Amino acid sequence: MAHLYLKEEHEIFRKSLRKFLEKEAYPFYDQWEEERMIPREFWLKMGEQGFLCPDVDEKYGGSGVDWGFSVVINEEIERVGSSMVGVALHNDIVIPYITAYGTEEQKQRWLPRCTTGEIITAIAMTEPGTGSDLANIKTTARLEGDHYIVNGQKTFITNGIQSDLVIVACKTDPDAVPKHKGVSLLVIERDHPGFSRGRKLNKVGLHSQDTAELIFEDCRVPKENLIGEEGKGFIYLMEKLQQERLLVAIAAQVASEEMLRMTIEYVKSREAFGKPISQFQNTQFKIAEMATDIEMGRAFLDQLILDHINGRDIVTKVSMAKFKLTDIAKQIAAECMQLHGGYGYMEEYEIARRYRDIPVSSIYAGTNEIMKTIIAKNLGL
Repeated sequence: MAHLYLKEEHEIFRKSLRKFLEKEAYPFYDQWEEERMIPREFWLKMGEQGFLCPDVDEKYGGSGVDWGFSVVINEEIERVGSSMVGVALHNDIVIPYITAYGTEEQKQRWLPRCTTGEIITAIAMTEPGTGSDLANIKTTARLEGDHYIVNGQKTFITNGIQSDLVIVACKTDPDAVPKHKGVSLLVIERDHPGFSRGRKLNKVGLHSQDTAELIFEDCRVPKENLIGEEGKGFIYLMEKLQQERLLVAIAAQVASEEMLRMTIEYVKSREAFGKPISQFQNTQFKIAEMATDIEMGRAFLDQLILDHINGRDIVTKVSMAKFKLTDIAKQIAAECMQLHGGYGYMEEYEIARRYRDIPVSSIYAGTNEIMKTIIAKNLGL
């Protein structure tokens, strides 16, 4: 179906990106999965071709284009594999905090190298004892002279090992009432004293996407690295979570489309009882059900993307899309693996990897249970 927000220039861009990925990503993706890391060289190549932070203003090294180009990037990297999510996080989750709330000095200092891939970014919200309840984070940042002294630990951090710049949610006022007014955002860089990496976490899926623990022990951070105003961090996080959850919905939708495509190809070629299994009624009904869910999901998602590009407040509908499309993707992963039979459980078949990668999408960026809570609240319940 035609996307409501895409024009000819977006499709030209898509062809260029797809050609790049066919050369630089698809042939190496299995190797990256085995090595549990996407190499920095790939990030630099993405930056060199203009595929990082395309909506950043030209004076900071970006292309200054509309967010439709970011959507194209997110769709195409998801087609390669879900472990490419770190690129989406860099482009469309972390960088917007700097472009929206950063000072001119901060933008000039960081953004140009973010667009080239020289700087890889991360955002650190989750802690060992705190996930969706961000107001209760324990990491503290105490101002002493010209530096904040940061103490605490973060976990499940995407790009955690390779990141050069991490936006860290911390408590600058642990006694604030209500608690969320004590949250601030600090940029902590690789070379700051007291900043170290913990374990590189061994996940069920998303194997080549590095996820890590981050540790701050009397970490000295220049006060110039505060993003926006002190005590406004929780508000900034809430304002940007709409786009983050929309990205998760986009990835889930594309994953569903890819799983259906590969399964249709498989059932047409696989024979049982003397005929392709695509000719069995059960197979046809399962495929028909999945195709219907996918088409309905795409129509809803495309309208949301258009509304988001136009600056509309779509928090309720984004919460709906995030929970529903990730749930549908999990169901489709299970159905498609079943239709692959025993081969679907083999590592050389992509459906096995998709089956592992999909479930976490209903957990990160706010669990699907949190999404339902948001929906219910906004419906006046």
